Amino acid sequence: MGANSSSISELPENEYLQKLSGSEPISENDPFWNQLLSFSFTTPTNSADLKLLEEATISVCKSLVEKNPRTGNLGSLIKVFLSRTKELKISAECQNHLFIWQAHNALFIICCLLKVFISRMSEEELQLHFTYEEKAGPSSYGAECEDLIEELLCCLIQLIVEIPLLDITYSISLEAVTTLIVFLSCQLFHKEILRESIIHKYLMHGRCLAYTSRLVKTLLYNFIRQERSPPPGTHVFQQQTDGGGLLYGIASGVATGLWTVFTLGGVGSKASAQLEQCSPLASQSLLLLLVLANLTDTPDTPNPYRQAIMSFKNTQDNTAFSSSNPHAFQINFNSLYTALCEQQKSDQATLLLYMLLHQNSNVRTYVLARTDIENLVLPILEILYHVEERNSHHVYMALIILLILTEDDGFNRSIHEVILKNITWYAERVLTEISLGSLLILVVIRTIQYNMTRTRDKYLHTNCLAALANMSAQFRSLHQYAAQRIISLFSLLSKKHNKVLEQATQSLRGSLGSNDSPLPDYAQDLNVIEEVIRMMLEIINSCLANSLHHNPNLVYALLYKRDLFEQFRTHPSFQDIMQNIDLVISFFSSRLEQAGAELSVERVLEIIKQGAVALPKDRLRKFPELKFKYVEEEQPEEFFIPYVWSLVYNSAVALYWNPRDIQLFTMDSG
Repeated sequence: MGANSSSISELPENEYLQKLSGSEPISENDPFWNQLLSFSFTTPTNSADLKLLEEATISVCKSLVEKNPRTGNLGSLIKVFLSRTKELKISAECQNHLFIWQAHNALFIICCLLKVFISRMSEEELQLHFTYEEKAGPSSYGAECEDLIEELLCCLIQLIVEIPLLDITYSISLEAVTTLIVFLSCQLFHKEILRESIIHKYLMHGRCLAYTSRLVKTLLYNFIRQERSPPPGTHVFQQQTDGGGLLYGIASGVATGLWTVFTLGGVGSKASAQLEQCSPLASQSLLLLLVLANLTDTPDTPNPYRQAIMSFKNTQDNTAFSSSNPHAFQINFNSLYTALCEQQKSDQATLLLYMLLHQNSNVRTYVLARTDIENLVLPILEILYHVEERNSHHVYMALIILLILTEDDGFNRSIHEVILKNITWYAERVLTEISLGSLLILVVIRTIQYNMTRTRDKYLHTNCLAALANMSAQFRSLHQYAAQRIISLFSLLSKKHNKVLEQATQSLRGSLGSNDSPLPDYAQDLNVIEEVIRMMLEIINSCLANSLHHNPNLVYALLYKRDLFEQFRTHPSFQDIMQNIDLVISFFSSRLEQAGAELSVERVLEIIKQGAVALPKDRLRKFPELKFKYVEEEQPEEFFIPYVWSLVYNSAVALYWNPRDIQLFTMDSG
């Protein structure tokens, strides 16, 4: 078909693809490769384009899977790519498009083929496809090609870290990152977490290991820079209008006909319009970074990529690196912080922020010292506020980030000093002026209430309450609405408690006459809700004991709803914690009674402020400080690896996997 191919449906009959997947071995020196690789196209920019392409070429791929063990054509293609890349750095510096053009095209075909191979065979079988040697006499492969996989992986990493990022190298850099993700995608086709993997071994040992810190640093900088994709055609070796140059003429027929079908996501399409607003390289680099950081440790080697993420420092930090970690490096923390603040709308950026705060003490210390912490906290609160629209894992990560931040007393104090104006995304009430601390309380309480009525996730409750508890001793100048919501949440819990008690009583009465049906486990429900009530009482008590004089609005709300607390005064689970709350209610109630009836809100607050000074602090019982620390559960990889790969599956640029093949996680319907 050659240059006459004009639609995807004709690709399976294309003579070049048929030869590649045919029964005849093709030497790496054959002119065929120049013809095959001299195509010109706009790389597919979304999974829909890739799906069409994959469906059209599946017969070619199947044929190659079947015949490659005898022909070694995949190995020849890889060796052609490796030879092209040797000149890439110089080509980029000299603006020589030819080598970059052909190397990119070779890598694109390799990536497409690898994706099919990896989805259809074990790693051991894949390795056999890379170790082909001609049976007749010595070949150019030799012993060094027994590790062609390692050579290719190492070449991809070198390409990412060494080739300068220019308009003409953008596509090949993106393709290199994508191919590494594809190499690691064998995890998608296993239900269990891969702990022994040939690809992991290559990446964590041997030649690749030396590039660990440079790869992590480059991927982070790709995320930080958010470089947009250059205009279509910038990176493609284009025909000149005056008849074309000599180099283009090598295979102009192929370039103008064969691969024009690859312009599926071309200029003007919806996919391209969306991509112009973001950075495919930044997005893909972040996904690769998350995948690498979550590779499982081996018995003799901790994950070097995780070690690098845990230990990198600020470029302004002049302290010596620890000799125990060979993978440490420096990066500009100000740029990283700015990118993290701007990108929190995506699950993967929130997951990166979580990893850095949890695992890298240098980043955590830097973030907590920022005087513009609201730039980071507000996007996190917005994720929680729109809980109905968010992936549950995204919400969970956002909450844990808040919990980690609230472990620091300096953070808990400073957020009440940051005054915000007109929070437009908060719809329940117009907030013309509110502290960041009060807004945080409002959003966390809203999350608890949503969880109580919808998802009923115990861990979500626990983390929300732990964050509030960590903050409670430093509550300052609580906004009246935040104070009301604290008491309203307690009111909701109280009603729920009474309802469960009533159900348990009725169930018990009903069961006295019948021994057949088992009792619903109301005792467990009651136990859970009483734990939450206890926690809320401890949070209120902590604020009263440590900063009552700073929070007249909370005392006001407490007095307004004082009847709520009556039933808990004599309850054995709450008697001790109720003593202080009871004392505060009694003390201020008597002062209000002395002041007379029909007092204005302003007058009540004035009396509360005066009373806060007069209240003898020694009468308040001391309780241990409320402090909760986030600790990852045992075997965190059971949660994080499926989560990371679900992000890759749903968010990767121009990668498509058949959902029927995915084993690692259950696919959402639709």
